[in-house]
Amino acid sequence: MGRVPRAGAPPPVFCVFFSSRAESQVGGVPGEVEPSPEILELKVGDNAHLNCDSSLSIDNLSHVDWFFKYKDQRTHIFQVRQGQGQPDPGEYQQRLTLLDGVNLSLAHVTPKDERIFICQVKALGSHPREKYTQLRIYKAPKEPTIQASTSFISVNNKDLQEVATCNGEDGYPIPHVTWYKNRRPLKEEKNRIRITEVRTKESSGLYTVKSTLWAQLDKEDKEALFYCELSYRLPGGDHMKESKEVNVTVYYPMEKVWLEVMPNRLLKEGDKVELKCLSDGSPPPHFTIRKQDPTSFNWVEVENANDGVLTLEQAQRHHSGLYECLGLDLETGRELTDHLRLLVNYVSNVQVQPKVPLMSEGSSLKLNCSAESTQPVLFHWKREKTEEVLKNGSVLHLTNLTREAGGGYLCVASVPKVPGLKQTQLVNVTINGSPWVMAKKAPMWVRENEMVNLTCEVSGQPRPTIFWSVNGTVHEHEKDFQTILSTLEVQVIPELLEKGVVCHASNSLGSNRTTIFLELVNLTTLTITTSGNTTSSQSTTNNSPSSTKANSTSTGDPIKKTGTKQESKGVVIVAVIVCILLLAVLGAVLYFLYKKGKLPCGRSGKQEITLPLARKNEIVVEVKSDKLPEEMGLLQGNNGEKRAPRDQGEKYIDLRH
Repeated sequence: MGRVPRAGAPPPVFCVFFSSRAESQVGGVPGEVEPSPEILELKVGDNAHLNCDSSLSIDNLSHVDWFFKYKDQRTHIFQVRQGQGQPDPGEYQQRLTLLDGVNLSLAHVTPKDERIFICQVKALGSHPREKYTQLRIYKAPKEPTIQASTSFISVNNKDLQEVATCNGEDGYPIPHVTWYKNRRPLKEEKNRIRITEVRTKESSGLYTVKSTLWAQLDKEDKEALFYCELSYRLPGGDHMKESKEVNVTVYYPMEKVWLEVMPNRLLKEGDKVELKCLSDGSPPPHFTIRKQDPTSFNWVEVENANDGVLTLEQAQRHHSGLYECLGLDLETGRELTDHLRLLVNYVSNVQVQPKVPLMSEGSSLKLNCSAESTQPVLFHWKREKTEEVLKNGSVLHLTNLTREAGGGYLCVASVPKVPGLKQTQLVNVTINGSPWVMAKKAPMWVRENEMVNLTCEVSGQPRPTIFWSVNGTVHEHEKDFQTILSTLEVQVIPELLEKGVVCHASNSLGSNRTTIFLELVNLTTLTITTSGNTTSSQSTTNNSPSSTKANSTSTGDPIKKTGTKQESKGVVIVAVIVCILLLAVLGAVLYFLYKKGKLPCGRSGKQEITLPLARKNEIVVEVKSDKLPEEMGLLQGNNGEKRAPRDQGEKYIDLRH
């Protein structure tokens, strides 16, 4: 769709020349002045309504003739006689239609129809009269296309260079092209701007215009945006269309180079650092990064620098120093440099004195911490186990030392100006003393004949020797620099249950020991049935543990079951014998009642045995094994057949008989 021309754009100029005077060639009077034509504006494809002289009475018309005029020559195209129209053979034969007995309709106008059409009327007893109609045909061009120059434009070249080309296709009449830079119209200027244009007329009568902008550009034009505008007219007013904006590559010499470092903050060891050479020239010059040797002060080219970029994946202190960026303009041969001092901050050589403190209980200790760094360092002390901060400062005083004070201490050296920059140093304080056995007052529950692990935790300096009161497999490992874990793998036997297991530790300053007591776990299950409901209760019998010695600990883990519980076997055997005897008694009673006729049988030969109401709520005991049938073996019937497991698992026995 067309748009109103942008402010500042020159309006399109359309020039149409017509002959102001012409002699009538058909029916006219020589020497008469032609009347001014009526202007009729149409778009390509519209239908043109050609009106004859409306002042004439159709009733008085003898005949009407239509002509078109081209290059001062008239061509007859249509005639009307007695109200009947007849087109002449030719280009308009199929496109003309008679209207109202005298007027014509011309279908689907094209640029070729931009002519003068003449209606000539001959009336009885008068001279012929004529009316002229001038057709003006318009067609909006397609959206303009623009192509920026693919070659660079050098500001050092004083010749005009091609900037861009604009194309406007299928317009009529020829559209007007205007060039813009940064929204300002461009006009031809000697030695600065020139615009060339090529117009092509297509077979359809439409025009294609190709306009090329030539210019001498400056460095300031490196970001300039160029576009073209097509101005054209349609019936009713003027319109315009704009192309997209394009930028061209401008080459200009460098005026300075500089070095940048990223990230732009205080750096520390381990950071990823990037040194980059930059310049204000286009194209960028050839860059070289060099580093000054701190001893000889000579410049040495840095390896691994690519296109003026040096990347340090993990910067170290030796990367610190003075760097130089050297830029060489290949077009002018000019060299420029810039320098930058890189500082990679670090904290190192954190030391604590004394390095291996060996103290006695009740003594005092002074720990001094020091470090090397490129920045001021702050110190603080922490306990290794708890991470508790003990003191700020490089000196830590420990007085009246106890064995609990032994262990690791951390000196933390940090740089407040450089977040994340810190180093730590661990020092282990050893307190001399007799073996110290950790205490835990609890017995260990075991099963007879199973394998268990018994653990004894001992600390002390000098390193104590540990031995056990019973034989077994012993494993030792250090929990920390002054604590030893000794593990004994042993089988539970009656002697261990009676006396316990003693862990004994000794060194040159004394000895200590602990006794680990073992307790058996016994389980018996009884099921109580009352009024048809079954309630299971489990009872555990625990022997009272013997008193546990102070400063002792006992821990253990079962290894493997090697036997079955003797108590469970006894319960199972008694339960089976009782069940068999009670079943025999019950069978004899039922047989006796049946023989005496006291036990009538129904159709199925069976009858429910009921108890008197007063006795229905009496307790019936269920004897239930804690072993599966396959562990117990199958019970044998009277004839030797094996009973099904479901018949062996539960039996309800009336204990009143």
